[in-house]
Amino acid sequence: MPEATHFDILAIAAHRDDVEQTCGGTLLKMAERGRRTAILDLTQGEMGTRGTVEERAREAEEAARTLKVSWRRALDIPDGRVENTFENRVKVAREIRELRPRVLILPYWQARHPDHATASLLGYEAAFVAGLAKLDLGAPPYRPYKIIYASLYADVRPTFVVDISGQFDTRFAALMAYRSQYQDQSVGSGLFPREAEIRERVAAMAGFYGLLAGVRYAEPFMQKEVGLVDDLLAIPVQSV
Repeated sequence: MPEATHFDILAIAAHRDDVEQTCGGTLLKMAERGRRTAILDLTQGEMGTRGTVEERAREAEEAARTLKVSWRRALDIPDGRVENTFENRVKVAREIRELRPRVLILPYWQARHPDHATASLLGYEAAFVAGLAKLDLGAPPYRPYKIIYASLYADVRPTFVVDISGQFDTRFAALMAYRSQYQDQSVGSGLFPREAEIRERVAAMAGFYGLLAGVRYAEPFMQKEVGLVDDLLAIPVQSV
């Protein structure tokens, strides 16, 4: 990768297909607006109930093309054992320094799956480590300007939502690229919804968050910082 390469947005998630579920529409929308987007999957997905590592790698590449993502890579952190160790923080920090994203998207910090919750804290601390000037990682120190959290599966009111009405169908196609995960099969049938139900579920969730902002479909996000407004007349979403 050329030394001068910078990315606008980097999404980090524990597993292949996590990003497609939580912020795929947003990445696609940003790419359509000329932004350079990237995905870093922390694991290879070797502990998944369905599919092999090789299958999921091929599916992730197809999904990335569908979402117009410029760069995607999977680290070798053990699936099911994503731990916030210094070694893992360095692995992620090295990628942050190479990509130099202005915006970092992380999973929401509370989650049913321990890997997802740990990925949130690991990503945040790796972003901090990436800015340590005296830590030699083979690339200059760098920290993202903004960190936001994809909160689709969290029972919280989002800080803001992104309108993905125009990207919803393509975002769904990217998710369905994971045929090993979502095609009907006997393995994991008690854990996974039937293929015919998936679009209905995805549309219902995106529709709910869209309803909050007066659009058809949206993806929700949280930020920990207080928002800053310069022009009261430019605040979106009608109140009454």
